[in-house]
Amino acid sequence: MYRLLIIVGLLVMFYFLLRSAIREFRDSKGQSQALDAKNLLVQDPVCRMYVERDSAVAASIGGQTYYFCSRDCAQTFQKQLAG
Repeated sequence: MYRLLIIVGLLVMFYFLLRSAIREFRDSKGQSQALDAKNLLVQDPVCRMYVERDSAVAASIGGQTYYFCSRDCAQTFQKQLAG
């Protein structure tokens, strides 16, 4: 009888430990994917549209790099700074 209680107790502890480990793995995986997606998107300062940084038009203005959805937005931004 005591052996059965000990075995059941160990199985219950193993179940909760495994469940906790799986939950932590899922949570950490979701957070890293969210951070990666956030890092890939940049906001165009002119039209406020979000574009992927790799495909955006980049312009270095005043020592700072700005990302735009198109060349038109980049030119508009430069005109706004100039005048």
